[in-house]
This record gives sequence, C-alpha cells and structure tokens, in this order.
Amino acid sequence: MQQAEQFVDLLKLLVRSPSVVGAEHSFFRVLQRELEERGAQVTWYEGLLVAQGQRPNSAKFSAHIDRHGLICTGPNEFQYAAFVSGRRSDLLGNSVSEKLMTKIVDRFQGVPVTAYEPWSGSYFGSGEIRRAYVCGYRNNLIFEVAGLEHLVAGTPVAFTDRLEINDGILSAQLDNVLTAAHLVHLYSLGFQGTTFFTAQEESGSSWRYLLEWFRRFNGGTTKLVVVDTSPYPDRASADAQQVVLRRRDANAEFHPETTARLAQLCEAQGIRYSFKDSYIEALNQKVVAEGQEPQSLGSTELGRIVSASSGFVQGTTLQIPTTGYHTMEESASLSANSAFSDLLFAIAADD
Repeated sequence: MQQAEQFVDLLKLLVRSPSVVGAEHSFFRVLQRELEERGAQVTWYEGLLVAQGQRPNSAKFSAHIDRHGLICTGPNEFQYAAFVSGRRSDLLGNSVSEKLMTKIVDRFQGVPVTAYEPWSGSYFGSGEIRRAYVCGYRNNLIFEVAGLEHLVAGTPVAFTDRLEINDGILSAQLDNVLTAAHLVHLYSLGFQGTTFFTAQEESGSSWRYLLEWFRRFNGGTTKLVVVDTSPYPDRASADAQQVVLRRRDANAEFHPETTARLAQLCEAQGIRYSFKDSYIEALNQKVVAEGQEPQSLGSTELGRIVSASSGFVQGTTLQIPTTGYHTMEESASLSANSAFSDLLFAIAADD
C-alpha cells in the first residue's frame, strides 16, 4: 500500500471518533478536516458529505460512515441505535425479528461505551454495558449501562474502540470506518474524483441521501462504486480472496460492465477476488440439500439505490473480506487492505 503508515494513523484516528447510526454529525466534522487537509473540496447535505477533487466527474466512490451503538431512551435505559433510527418497533408493524434480537442480546455484555454530544462530539462520560434483555411489553431490545445513569434521552452512546494490529491483522469495529478511511487516504495519493460519505446505512436509510444528491443535479451514473466490508465465518474463508465483488444483492442486479471492469482490473493487478453472490448461492445449495434455511444474498446501499431509482443510479460494489462482523473484534488482513487500496487507485486511474 502506498503511504501505509499514514493510512494506519488515519484509521486509528477515525476508529476513535464516534459515529453512532443516527448521530453521525460529529464524525462528519472530523472527516471534513481530514479531507480538506488533503486538498478536497467538501460540501455538506442532509445525511451526506461529498468530497470532490479537480475532476469531480471522473471516478465516484461511496462509503457509509455510521457504526452500531446505543441511544439513551429513558432513565438508565438504552436501545440499539439502528433499531431506533430505523423506527423498527412493533408499534408501527415494523418490528425487529425475535431471531435478530436474540442474536444481538448477548453480543455486547461487558463492552465499554462512551457517551457524546452528537453535533460537536463532546465527551459526556463513559460506562460499561451490564446486561441486555428483550422487553416483553414493547418487543424491543433494552440495554442497561453502568456509569451513564446521568444521561438524558436522545444521547448517543458509542462502543469505545481502538485499532489493534497483530500478525498482519487489523481489528476494531471496522464496519464501515475502514473503507471510509481508504477513501480519505485516496486523496493523499492524488485522487481528483468524487467520494460520498453517507449516514444511517445500518438502519437502511443512507440510499435516500445519496439518491437525492444525484437527482438534485439530474445526473445519473452507471459507474458508482460502493465500498464496504463483507463478512466471512472464519479467517480461512476470508483469506481466500483479497477483495470481494458482487453481481447483485437481494435488492437488484448491479451494472454488469462496471462489475466486469473491476474484475479485469483485479486480474491485471494480480489481486485475488471472488463474487459474494456466487459464494452465498453455493452455500445455499448445500444447506437446502440438508433441509436448512437458505441465507439471503444480503442488502447493500447500492442495491437499495438501484432498486429505488429504477437504474438511474447504477454501478457495483467493492468490499474488504472480514471476520467478526458487527462486533468490536471485526478483523481484516493487511494484505486485503493493501490490495483494496491498489484497486481503488487503479479504478481512479482507469476512469
């Protein structure tokens, strides 16, 4: 990777900056400073920060910048921020599934957390998650946190995090600060195109902000590249490829020529790649044969915007394979990150 030490320093800074879904404003301020220091022109919109170089109509990349966390919803009562931001409550007939709540309920016990003011990022105190439970009256997931009893409703609470690097592996709550850091770093390498940083992807709302930008200027595209992390069950399966491509997700087909061009660039750069939709389909053939429930192809920001815009905004996705998805120990190899950075640079040079 070009300027690898500078990238790691940037990633450490961004990992330490809270960006709970629905309360990302203070993180946008951090991004604005880092982007402007690298020569980009930055413009704010609702739920969206846009950075542009001297050739804004060349390559276009997008990354969501929200991360999972909690929101104070009452005296010493906290709820999962993505559920609150997405208005996922059975009060409106859009409840979170019992399966998902059960999956999450024990994931964060004992995790240290930090409360902050959502606009400035000012520190409001720290604590530790003591327990989580499903409230039977509201059919919702409730957290109790020691040390933050003084907070008022509406205060975001981030999982306290630091980047760890061991044996060639980066570990932290990487989704999706990792690829956002890569896009900021790209301007250090001379990138002159456009990057989008979206809010509220984890609650399924980010595509709206991005689509509004394209409609604002009445300019569609077929070459948008949405970057993110991609989960795998173990290190061996993650390391089978350095980057992850997709032909589609559960929402829509992606632009075939743009996807094929990324595959060609991977081959030209000697980068190992795979298609996540093909990986999932192969797994599903096995589990269906065993009488088990098949896995979804997954939902991406790109798939949502392609579907909602009827193809007015099109493109493909590029992802870094990780393990420990949506945990404080999500991990990605330095090898994958180096290949990802090289591919971003190649895409920018190709446009």
